[in-house]
Amino acid sequence: MGPSMEEQLDNWFTYHPPGEGDGEKYEALRAAGKAFAEAIVALTPPGADQSAAIRKVREAVFTANAAIACKGW
Repeated sequence: MGPSMEEQLDNWFTYHPPGEGDGEKYEALRAAGKAFAEAIVALTPPGADQSAAIRKVREAVFTANAAIACKGW
């Protein structure tokens, strides 16, 4: 059985200082996200869908960063 919801909330809403090697992982994710966002801007017309696509890339990077910080919870 996995962690309880209370344990998950405690983990998600607690500051997690970067561990060894985490900084490099965050940098790699940000660089990949930026490259993808740049491709979206270069290959799609400006508009609501382009903005939504970029927003989702940002959300994906933020969520991936949380996976690192929260150690996969």
